[in-house]
Amino acid sequence: MFKFDRFRTCVLLGLLFGAILAPPLFAQQSQTLRSRYSVQFFQLQVENQDLRMAYRDVQATAASNGKTVLLLHGKNFSGFYWEPTIEFLAQQGYRVIAPDQLGFGQSSRPDIHYSFHQMAENTKALLDHLGIRQVCVIAHSMGGMLGVRFTLLFPEKVEKLVLENPIGLEDYRKLLSYIPLREQYAAELSQTYDKMRDYQKSYYPGGWKPEYEVYVQDQASVLESGEYPRAAWSAALTYEMIYEQPVVYELSEISRPTLLIIGQDDRTVVGKSHLPTNLQPVAGQYPELGRKAQAAISGSTLVEIPGCGHIPHIQKPDEFRKAVIAFLGSGASYR
Repeated sequence: MFKFDRFRTCVLLGLLFGAILAPPLFAQQSQTLRSRYSVQFFQLQVENQDLRMAYRDVQATAASNGKTVLLLHGKNFSGFYWEPTIEFLAQQGYRVIAPDQLGFGQSSRPDIHYSFHQMAENTKALLDHLGIRQVCVIAHSMGGMLGVRFTLLFPEKVEKLVLENPIGLEDYRKLLSYIPLREQYAAELSQTYDKMRDYQKSYYPGGWKPEYEVYVQDQASVLESGEYPRAAWSAALTYEMIYEQPVVYELSEISRPTLLIIGQDDRTVVGKSHLPTNLQPVAGQYPELGRKAQAAISGSTLVEIPGCGHIPHIQKPDEFRKAVIAFLGSGASYR
């Protein structure tokens, strides 16, 4: 009864904020959202709810090397933003799996207790369903926190781990005051296309390019759908998940070969607009955070990409791909 009442209240709040919806989303945009790869669905049950997890499963387009790469997306994205990376990896002989985690993209957006443990369990269930014994994990932003949790829970599933500008390299509870869930939900309900675009611009301190617009379109596609209140509630719950479930204290427990790829101009902090003034110069300092993470993860490799913000695989794809292929092809193993 509690869950039903809670969600019913959320829907009512959604109606109150309904007037804040964005204008037509894709007017005057330079590119149109088009997916290169078909999306499939994996049926699973979480908290007695029948749900669907969307995923892309792309076979190698060159001679197969027999290996599979698992791509884990960030909070404001879905598997869609991995598509150029998928194409590249497939050309290198890899099978590639790119799921949309529950609450994101084309997956169900249930009212559940979101946790990185549950996301890791869901991801393992998908891999087991597909008959995939082991993967190389490439994890970006929020996906980096999930990648750490997945690797700690299921080390036998992970051949190698790549963390690309992961969030969670610092404990946000020490930087930010707690934001009540209702307040966070109201903020998510007030989203517009322009707000999403302005936030994504912060990922590219070197300058915005027209080809980045499709990633805003992907995030904003839910705004004009009946799923918007549910999506806003999921977004609020996953914000709370990030805040309450740090992984930074467990980095030293990672036992798999790990590569850190860090865009040096990144200053991302989850909830940055709420940072106290005195902490703004010291939070989200990715050059320092990357080096601390490398020191914590025994035997790890750090690749620093200058002139790059939060998403190297989009902003600096050549440097990102070079680092990934060199690492995946190396002979590193368990420490």
